Amino acid sequence: MGHEASLITQFINNLFHTHLHDNVVMGVIAFLVSFIIFVILKKDPDIIPTPAQQFYEGVINSISTMLEDNIGKEGKEFLPFVTTLAIYIFISNALGLIPGFSAATGNLNTTAALAILVFFYYNYIGIKKHGFKYIKHFLGPVWWLAPLMLPIEIISHLARPFSLSIRLFANMFGDHSVFLVFLTLIPFVIPIPFLALGLFVCFIQTLIFVMLTVVYLAGAVAEEH
Repeated sequence: MGHEASLITQFINNLFHTHLHDNVVMGVIAFLVSFIIFVILKKDPDIIPTPAQQFYEGVINSISTMLEDNIGKEGKEFLPFVTTLAIYIFISNALGLIPGFSAATGNLNTTAALAILVFFYYNYIGIKKHGFKYIKHFLGPVWWLAPLMLPIEIISHLARPFSLSIRLFANMFGDHSVFLVFLTLIPFVIPIPFLALGLFVCFIQTLIFVMLTVVYLAGAVAEEH
C-alpha cells in the first residue's frame, strides 16, 4: 500500500528488470482477470445455471434494472459500458485484499483515469443524442439565467471526475490500509471479519461509482424543457 510496491509488482520488476508502477501492474492484472471472466461467462449458458452464471446474470440484471429505472428502455444501450466498468472496479478493489497484491484503485492515478473516462463518455453520449442542443443542459431553466448558470454548470461538471476519483481512491486506500495493519498484527484470527468488511466496502464503492455514472448518463440523455 502507499508508495511501496506490492510483492507481485516487485517480483515482476525483478523478473523482467523493469520499473513498472504498482498501479499499472495491478491495473493490468485486474483487466486480465476481468477479461477471463467475460470469456468464461460468454459461453453458452448451462440449462442448470452454475453459481458463477447465476452471479453474473444477477449483476447484469441489477445494472440493467438500474439503467432502465433511471434512463428508460434506451438505458440498455449503456449496459456493456457500465457492466465492464463495474466488474473492473470491483476486481481492482478486491485484489487489494489478497496478500502480496494491492488495489489499483488505491492509487489516485487509476481512479482519476476511470473518472475522466466516465466524464468524456457521458458528455459524448449527450452530444451524440442532442447535438448542439446539448448546451441547453448548461444554461438553466430560463434564458435570462443562462449567463449565471453556464459557469456554475461547467464548474459542476468539471468537479464530477474530481469527486469520483477522490471518493473511490480515499475509501480503497483507507480500507485496505486498515486491513493490512490487522493482517500484519494477527495474521489468522482478526483479519477474517475485516476481510468480510473489506469485501463489503469494495462492493459499496463499486456500487456508488456505477450509480453516479448512471445518474450522469441519465442527465446527459434527458430532454431539456
